[in-house]
Amino acid sequence: MQNTNNFEALVDNIQLKFDQVVEQGSDQDLFVAGYLSGHFSLVVSQCQLQGQESIEALNQGMLASLDKAFADGELEETDQSDVKAFWANCL
Repeated sequence: MQNTNNFEALVDNIQLKFDQVVEQGSDQDLFVAGYLSGHFSLVVSQCQLQGQESIEALNQGMLASLDKAFADGELEETDQSDVKAFWANCL
């Protein structure tokens, strides 16, 4: 139960960070948050469906999702760096 509560709190906190970017962020911040939001929603859903509601599972899922997308040629290197930095800041 504790792990699930931590997971839900982290998910809520990250969603709040996405919302704050909409209110206060630069165009690049908006781009990065929007890009991450899609990956984030998918990974959160996967964690919940698999019963792996932990911070570790969320981070591993996000990193795997981003690595696959970047390997498939999504985003320029500078954007990839910004996305990774934003995600690291979320944790």
